[in-house]
Amino acid sequence: MSVKTNLIIDQGSDFTANVSVTSARSSLTGQCVMRKNYSSSRSNSLNVTTANGLVTLSMNSYNTGLLTPGRYVYDCVLSSNTSTIRVIEGIITVTPGVTR
Repeated sequence: MSVKTNLIIDQGSDFTANVSVTSARSSLTGQCVMRKNYSSSRSNSLNVTTANGLVTLSMNSYNTGLLTPGRYVYDCVLSSNTSTIRVIEGIITVTPGVTR
C-alpha cells in the first residue's frame, strides 16, 4: 500500500521532499512521474533517491521553472530485480512565481 502525500512545488525554485517509506532501501531504484491528469501523455519526472527508509524526491529550479502552475497527479515506484511497488502517490500543486 502506498503512502498518500500531497506536495507543493514553487515554480522556479529548487524542490526537495523526504517521505518516510518502510520499504525504501538503498538497493532499490526509483521512478517518479507527475502528469496534469491520469490519462495525460505528457509527463515530468522527479529525481528519486532512497536510503534508510526515506525516499527523497527532487527537482532543480530550472525544471520547476518549466512547469505550468496548477494541479498535477503523481506517483513514485521502487523496483528491485524481482518486483516493483508503488510507494508514494498524491497531488502536486505547482505555485506560480512572480520574480523571474
